[in-house]
Amino acid sequence: MLLAIDAGNTNVVFALIAQDGSIAARWRIATDPRRTADEYAVWLHQLLSLEGFGRGDVSGVIIGTVVPRALHNLQVLSEKYFKQEALIAGQGAAQWGIRLDVDEPHNVGADRALNAIAAHASYAGDLVVIDFGTATTFDVVDYDGAYKGGIIAPGINLSLDALVAAAAKLPRIAIEAPADPTVIGRTTASQMLSGIYWGYVAMIEGLLARVKAEIGRPVTAIATGGLATLFQQHTPVFDAIEPDLTIRGLALLWKRSQGPR
Repeated sequence: MLLAIDAGNTNVVFALIAQDGSIAARWRIATDPRRTADEYAVWLHQLLSLEGFGRGDVSGVIIGTVVPRALHNLQVLSEKYFKQEALIAGQGAAQWGIRLDVDEPHNVGADRALNAIAAHASYAGDLVVIDFGTATTFDVVDYDGAYKGGIIAPGINLSLDALVAAAAKLPRIAIEAPADPTVIGRTTASQMLSGIYWGYVAMIEGLLARVKAEIGRPVTAIATGGLATLFQQHTPVFDAIEPDLTIRGLALLWKRSQGPR
């Protein structure tokens, strides 16, 4: 099986991928660049065992990361505990294989390139991938699979953190879909939730409308990331929800790196 590792700014996701491309198991841990390979191994070994797997089931490792400081310890994990030299997304045999048609292609985040690869493999035509992570990103992929650029906005948790940190009397609230579509809140907490949630829905809808107008052709909107389903129930703008898009991109890169079989 393939062990695909997606190291983001908030979490590192580990996924076991079977030969048919299905995800057999996935686990998530908070991103900490100081976490050693040994610490990862103890945690991961226990989770593998709970799912009925062992280290010997892993026959390949691929890593995609937007946290450069986390890469070394993940590579050591692969070599020391899985006896595999990890492929690094975007490097060596795991080059992107798509055109990064932007002014600074070297600055395109691994997660965004991986999302573009996976989205183009599953959907035809022009695409917009909205990824709800530490930041919320909109990535434009044209009908040929080229990455054309996008938008970076603060993630909803970052927005809430900034609001609470800057206003002494505002409480910490949970981010959740409102129980009803009322926008006018009658308590401090409900007013905050309305501003954060409905404000975010308005941003998604407004930015997506502008992107579609700029492209000028039919566009498929694909949502991914941990909070994608939070917004799905209150906006009709998503054509598909793909929570494992980045992991699927890693699996595709790995498969391509192995050549024809």
